[in-house]
Amino acid sequence: VQLQAFGGGLVQAGGSLRLSCAASGADFSSAAVGWFRQPPGKEREFVAAIRWYNARTYYADSVKGRFTISRERAKNTAYLQMDSLKPEDTAVYYCALDLYYSVTYYYRANEYDYWGQGTLVTVSS
Repeated sequence: VQLQAFGGGLVQAGGSLRLSCAASGADFSSAAVGWFRQPPGKEREFVAAIRWYNARTYYADSVKGRFTISRERAKNTAYLQMDSLKPEDTAVYYCALDLYYSVTYYYRANEYDYWGQGTLVTVSS
Protein backbone atom coordinates (compact mmCIF):
# COMPACT_ATOMS: atom_id res chain seq x y z
CA VAL A 1 0.00 0.00 0.00
CA GLN A 2 1.30 3.42 -0.91
CA LEU A 3 0.00 6.87 -0.13
CA GLN A 4 1.34 10.01 -1.70
CA ALA A 5 0.32 13.42 -0.43
CA PHE A 6 1.00 16.59 -2.36
CA GLY A 7 -0.29 20.09 -2.92
CA GLY A 8 1.24 21.99 -0.02
CA GLY A 9 2.85 25.36 -0.38
CA LEU A 10 2.98 28.93 0.80
CA VAL A 11 -0.23 30.94 0.86
CA GLN A 12 -1.37 34.18 2.42
CA ALA A 13 -3.94 34.24 5.18
CA GLY A 14 -7.43 34.02 3.72
CA GLY A 15 -6.21 32.04 0.75
CA SER A 16 -6.90 28.48 -0.35
CA LEU A 17 -5.00 25.30 -1.11
CA ARG A 18 -6.06 21.83 -2.14
CA LEU A 19 -4.15 18.83 -0.93
CA SER A 20 -4.32 15.49 -2.69
CA CYS A 21 -3.66 12.00 -1.40
CA ALA A 22 -3.20 9.32 -4.04
CA ALA A 23 -3.50 5.77 -2.73
CA SER A 24 -2.71 2.46 -4.33
CA GLY A 25 -2.49 -1.20 -3.45
CA ALA A 26 -5.34 -1.32 -0.95
CA ASP A 27 -8.87 -2.62 -0.72
CA PHE A 28 -10.95 0.48 -0.06
CA SER A 29 -14.25 -1.24 0.54
CA SER A 30 -14.06 -0.84 4.34
CA ALA A 31 -11.54 1.97 4.47
CA ALA A 32 -11.38 5.55 5.58
CA VAL A 33 -8.85 8.21 4.69
CA GLY A 34 -7.82 10.80 7.20
CA TRP A 35 -5.85 14.00 7.15
CA PHE A 36 -3.72 14.94 10.10
CA ARG A 37 -1.34 17.82 10.66
CA GLN A 38 1.62 18.59 12.84
CA PRO A 39 2.25 22.28 13.52
CA PRO A 40 5.83 23.31 14.33
CA GLY A 41 6.76 22.17 17.81
CA LYS A 42 3.41 20.54 18.45
CA GLU A 43 1.89 17.09 18.34
CA ARG A 44 0.12 15.61 15.37
CA GLU A 45 -3.60 16.37 15.35
CA PHE A 46 -6.66 15.18 13.52
CA VAL A 47 -8.01 17.40 10.75
CA ALA A 48 -10.61 15.46 8.77
CA ALA A 49 -11.61 11.98 7.68
CA ILE A 50 -13.83 10.42 5.04
CA ARG A 51 -15.33 6.98 4.88
CA TRP A 52 -14.57 5.63 1.43
CA TYR A 53 -17.77 3.63 1.03
CA ASN A 54 -20.35 6.39 1.47
CA ALA A 55 -18.21 9.55 1.74
CA ARG A 56 -19.31 10.28 5.29
CA THR A 57 -17.09 13.03 6.60
CA TYR A 58 -15.71 14.14 9.94
CA TYR A 59 -13.91 17.33 10.87
CA ALA A 60 -11.97 18.79 13.74
CA ASP A 61 -13.74 21.79 15.23
CA SER A 62 -10.81 24.02 14.30
CA VAL A 63 -11.36 23.48 10.57
CA LYS A 64 -15.10 22.91 10.35
CA GLY A 65 -16.66 25.22 7.81
CA ARG A 66 -13.30 26.07 6.21
CA PHE A 67 -11.94 22.70 5.08
CA THR A 68 -13.67 20.10 2.93
CA ILE A 69 -12.57 16.52 2.55
CA SER A 70 -13.67 14.52 -0.46
CA ARG A 71 -12.68 11.47 -2.43
CA GLU A 72 -12.66 10.38 -6.04
CA ARG A 73 -13.18 6.65 -6.25
CA ALA A 74 -12.03 6.22 -9.83
CA LYS A 75 -8.66 7.72 -9.02
CA ASN A 76 -8.31 6.31 -5.48
CA THR A 77 -7.57 9.85 -4.42
CA ALA A 78 -8.71 11.88 -1.47
CA TYR A 79 -8.64 15.66 -1.32
CA LEU A 80 -8.54 18.31 1.35
CA GLN A 81 -9.81 21.66 0.14
CA MET A 82 -8.61 24.30 2.56
CA ASP A 83 -10.24 27.72 2.38
CA SER A 84 -9.99 30.81 4.57
CA LEU A 85 -6.59 29.66 5.72
CA LYS A 86 -5.14 31.10 8.90
CA PRO A 87 -1.53 31.31 10.10
CA GLU A 88 -2.38 28.71 12.74
CA ASP A 89 -3.10 26.24 9.94
CA THR A 90 0.63 26.18 9.22
CA ALA A 91 1.77 22.57 9.59
CA VAL A 92 3.00 19.50 7.85
CA TYR A 93 -0.11 17.72 6.59
CA TYR A 94 -0.28 13.93 6.37
CA CYS A 95 -2.82 11.67 4.80
CA ALA A 96 -3.43 8.24 6.25
CA LEU A 97 -5.42 5.13 5.41
CA ASP A 98 -7.47 3.13 7.86
CA LEU A 99 -8.25 -0.20 6.22
CA TYR A 100 -11.20 -0.82 8.56
CA TYR A 101 -13.11 2.35 9.21
CA SER A 102 -14.07 3.03 12.80
CA VAL A 103 -17.00 5.32 13.54
CA THR A 104 -15.66 5.67 17.07
CA TYR A 105 -11.93 6.20 16.58
CA TYR A 106 -11.57 7.89 13.20
CA TYR A 107 -9.79 10.82 14.90
CA ARG A 108 -7.03 8.73 16.45
CA ALA A 109 -3.74 8.58 14.59
CA ASN A 110 -3.04 5.07 15.84
CA GLU A 111 -6.25 3.88 14.16
CA TYR A 112 -4.62 4.34 10.76
CA ASP A 113 -2.58 1.64 9.09
CA TYR A 114 -0.64 3.49 6.41
CA TRP A 115 0.70 7.00 6.14
CA GLY A 116 1.85 9.15 3.31
CA GLN A 117 4.79 11.50 3.45
CA GLY A 118 3.91 14.92 4.74
CA THR A 119 3.36 18.01 2.70
CA LEU A 120 4.13 21.41 4.20
CA VAL A 121 1.50 24.12 4.29
CA THR A 122 2.67 27.57 5.33
CA VAL A 123 0.16 30.36 5.83
CA SER A 124 1.63 33.82 6.10
CA SER A 125 -0.10 36.65 7.94
